[in-house]
Amino acid sequence: MTPYYEHAGITIYHGDCRDVLPALSVGAIVADPPYGISLDTSSRNHWLADHAPVAGDDEPFDPASLLALGCPTILWGSNHYASRLPDARGWLAWDKATRNGLDLKQAEIEFAWTNCTTRPRAFRHMWSGAYRDSERGTRYHPTQKPVVLMTWCLGFIAESAQPIVDPYCGSGPVLIAAKNLGRRAIGIEIEERYCEIAARRLSQEVLFGIGQ
Repeated sequence: MTPYYEHAGITIYHGDCRDVLPALSVGAIVADPPYGISLDTSSRNHWLADHAPVAGDDEPFDPASLLALGCPTILWGSNHYASRLPDARGWLAWDKATRNGLDLKQAEIEFAWTNCTTRPRAFRHMWSGAYRDSERGTRYHPTQKPVVLMTWCLGFIAESAQPIVDPYCGSGPVLIAAKNLGRRAIGIEIEERYCEIAARRLSQEVLFGIGQ
């Protein structure tokens, strides 16, 4: 396989993760897969209209192939496919509202299934339209996650679990977080447009942190 991007321990492959993953050595999985909600990027919000539909989002997500790898794993959006996940003592929650009474007109909290912690953990970080605690400005992907959230996630994964693989890397927040932490990571993305965006973001010698 020829990488789309490769530099400083970070690699991107353009392709379907079902084809690429079997050829990789995987230390850990951190992913925000398509949930099967058929997100309408054409009309719901003006900031979604510039984005292509999320590949694979028109059918239910089956995590079986990722779970079969038997490695440290974090899967976001897991409340949408919880019936297909093993029981877990520890879940991760991202509180996007950060205070009571704030009506975001969207999900106030997002959940991740994980086998990396034995107790529920929460990350509080405002992220709603223009109201963000980080990365204020361009929206790269319709289901984009902040780099600081993914940096927090990587803190639950042992240093020895390398490379970290994101099979649905989108605009690359997991890869950027790994780069900032000096950890090896591989991203797989089926849409070349997002491979290009992720590669461009990784090429910027900027640490994406709070307030950026």
